[in-house]
Amino acid sequence: MQQLLFKKVEYPLHKLLEDIALGEIGLPDIQRPFVWETTRVRDLFDSMYRGYPIGMLLFWENGYAGEHRSIGTDAKQKAPRLLVVDGQQRLTALYAVMKGVPIVDADFRQRRLRIAFNPLESRFEVSNSAIARDPTWIPDITVLWNPELHLHQFITDFLARLPEHKVPANQGKHIVDAIQKLVNIIWYPLTALEISYGASEQEVAEIFVRINSGGRTLYQADFILTLMSVSWDEGRKELEEFSRQARQPASHRESSPYNPYFQPSPDQLLRVEVSLAFRRASLKDVYSILRGRDLETKQISLEQREKQFGLLKKAHATVLDLRHWHEFLKVIVRAGYVHPLMITSQSALVYTYAIWLMGKERFGFDFHRLRNIMARWLFMSLLTGRYSGSADTRMELDLALLDRAESADDFVRVLEQEMAAALTSDFWEVTFPTQLVTASARSPAQFAYFAALCILDAPALYSTMKVRELLSPTGYGKRETLERHHLFPRKYLMSQGITSLRETNQVANYALLEACDNLDIRAEAPRDYAPRYESRFSPDELELMYRYHALFPKWYEMDYQEFLQERRKRMAAITREGFAKLADWAS
Repeated sequence: MQQLLFKKVEYPLHKLLEDIALGEIGLPDIQRPFVWETTRVRDLFDSMYRGYPIGMLLFWENGYAGEHRSIGTDAKQKAPRLLVVDGQQRLTALYAVMKGVPIVDADFRQRRLRIAFNPLESRFEVSNSAIARDPTWIPDITVLWNPELHLHQFITDFLARLPEHKVPANQGKHIVDAIQKLVNIIWYPLTALEISYGASEQEVAEIFVRINSGGRTLYQADFILTLMSVSWDEGRKELEEFSRQARQPASHRESSPYNPYFQPSPDQLLRVEVSLAFRRASLKDVYSILRGRDLETKQISLEQREKQFGLLKKAHATVLDLRHWHEFLKVIVRAGYVHPLMITSQSALVYTYAIWLMGKERFGFDFHRLRNIMARWLFMSLLTGRYSGSADTRMELDLALLDRAESADDFVRVLEQEMAAALTSDFWEVTFPTQLVTASARSPAQFAYFAALCILDAPALYSTMKVRELLSPTGYGKRETLERHHLFPRKYLMSQGITSLRETNQVANYALLEACDNLDIRAEAPRDYAPRYESRFSPDELELMYRYHALFPKWYEMDYQEFLQERRKRMAAITREGFAKLADWAS
């Protein structure tokens, strides 16, 4: 018989809570966002009270049995023997309620989970002010598992507070039994599968998928973040706090990672750290590396684990350095991607930040030179979809190339060679115009063209204001100040027999126009509205504006399909010009 990767273990609830308190079971998430609604916590206790099953737990042996040291910020008495793979929310809810420990909600506010119980009706509810005033309720059941509670006195006091008219005759025993039954939940039996520490992350993930009916997928980042929780809890908390602050405006007196362009998740920041520390983009082997496992012998070494965590901690400090972060954000703006909706690949931001940090830390680039070369790299990556699809595989190749660089000039040479290989003359003249043959509202080619308009400091069509100014994410209100305008309005095209959205919404039929002008034009024929708007400008101003917007004299008198074909070529040429200007800045 094949050796099993797991063993089945039965736990009474009080034993699980004791092991969590001691740190035998690694449940670090008690102080990070708890995603369950409180009503689910109520239902969990109701199910246990009625003797219903609440599902199986899944643990993974850590491989450090017998090691004694504190972990995290709770000064636990033992290092965790078991990591929680499935059942974190259930165990967090049970531990928080029965131990009276606060949780942190999705808004990062600390609060208690207060569940109420009505012994007369054997009913649970989420506690509220009305329940707190009603003597027939125990407003917070946490009190029932307080080790200093004298249960007989508690029940006596509870009965004494009940109004006689609310307690039916002979219900005293029922109330006593209901409270005692609830207290006895501490003996509720739970079943756990404990997976051997020798199992790989892939095997653990496969076991999780096969037994988890919820359908959630485990990712490599899940394992690493869990390991951080039990071995370096401060580090994981800092990742999560950085992510939270990147989403919420800070006081004008505070420096924070908040910005409108990139709000990274903890696992995205982790990927940057791993790229910097271990020159890896794929997280496949990183969990094992951080556990201190030799990838050849499969043996785990505490000394090796501490060494690898030392590398991660160093990268961690570099990645979360606010000066680094804000300087990197300037790369996004320099690349012309001045509005967050223009960014079609979060992976491009993640890995460009990792490469930016390599240039800064390993080769000592000054911020200005690094900004210009990395703006070009980001522009190229977003335009070509370099980190879309198999992003990790592509980044692994890039890291391997960069790892061979021995100087700052080598670093630049590698990046320049890769950009030249991606953005050839054939790309600009054939591939890019072909990519514009789309009606997709999220076309990377279209957004690269918009970015080029920002780089070239072009005005909006028929406006004296710049595209860059009007695309600013700070905005001027709820309505966008700059809108994509159908040069050949859709209703006009429909009147000409062109009804397919695939045809009317072609990217090459859009131009960036001030919202007020877009509203005025509505469904007018281009030959009617265009001359009116042209009259605002001198011939030289109009010529320059039309060149930026890939237009030409009397464009509105052309056949629609011929117009699209010609404009795509011109859009490609302007985008190429914008990218070339980035190169001028970099030289």
